[in-house]
Amino acid sequence: MGNLLVTGGAGFIGSNFVHHVIEHTDHHVTVLDKLTYAGNRASLAGLPEDRVELVVGDITDAALVDGLFAKVDAVVHYAAESHNDNSLHDPRPFLDTNIIGTYTLLEAARKHDRRLHHISTDEVYGDLELDDPDRFTENTPYNPSSPYSSTKAGSDLLVRAWVRSFGVQATISNCSNNYGPYQHVEKFIPRQITNVIRGIRPKLYGAGENVRDWIHADDHSSAVLTILDKGVIGETYLIGADGERNNKDVVELILTLMGQPAVAYDHVTDRAGHDLRYAIDSTKLRTELGWGPQYSDFEAGLAATIAWYQEHEDWWAPTKDGVEAFYATKGQ
Repeated sequence: MGNLLVTGGAGFIGSNFVHHVIEHTDHHVTVLDKLTYAGNRASLAGLPEDRVELVVGDITDAALVDGLFAKVDAVVHYAAESHNDNSLHDPRPFLDTNIIGTYTLLEAARKHDRRLHHISTDEVYGDLELDDPDRFTENTPYNPSSPYSSTKAGSDLLVRAWVRSFGVQATISNCSNNYGPYQHVEKFIPRQITNVIRGIRPKLYGAGENVRDWIHADDHSSAVLTILDKGVIGETYLIGADGERNNKDVVELILTLMGQPAVAYDHVTDRAGHDLRYAIDSTKLRTELGWGPQYSDFEAGLAATIAWYQEHEDWWAPTKDGVEAFYATKGQ
């Protein structure tokens, strides 16, 4: 697999994967990214030009996708509309990118007989009760609760159907919430970190009891590369690092690590349809493929993430004011 195509490779998780591939392999990477607000050329800055090529385009463009598939050995599909709040406001882009886009890639993989790995989310499983001891597994029934998660669930099912019906060489992974470098400042962790840097009090939705299972983007990247190399065609693997924390604890830890009082934040109106708890059981990935996370300590990973945002204000500053102005209109 000397030549990889990475869709959405200028976005948060995709760009982290590109950096990981360049650092840990000899592969050449072609990035296909539409460069919506969530994609950023600067996230690929400094990577060797002889090993990384950026193609600006849409994964629903069948002719463009066909031409790129003909030139590569394998494809990792990160491209997605992924913001829950945005999906509630306007679901159509989520249908176009997550459903039609995935279909377009699957047809190209079918035509050119290319290996495809599809990146998905634990949100396809819905949510768990706060006091439920269970965690999501590969056998958990799908129960999406938003236009975003329902379109990701639909894209997963398309991949499974193309594997079974047409013999496409594909695997799927569903991952828990990522954090780390290059994440848009509209997202929970970078928004709070950059608020503290700017002297703004962090914002916490509702009581902050909602639980997410956090994983550092570097660990997600290493897991995806492991699945690409060792994964069994047609199988689904859940990626998680045992990082369950509620939002209140995360905000307070951010403040503490940044030398602020742990209570120096404000409560704001909760998000509509805010899922209660996500939790990943990654036993299959760990036992069958031998993967394990580097950042098994969430606090250490969060400290490294804070340091990155402190050192890269030039990356996030251009979008910060617009994000805060938008949330101000919603009282958040």
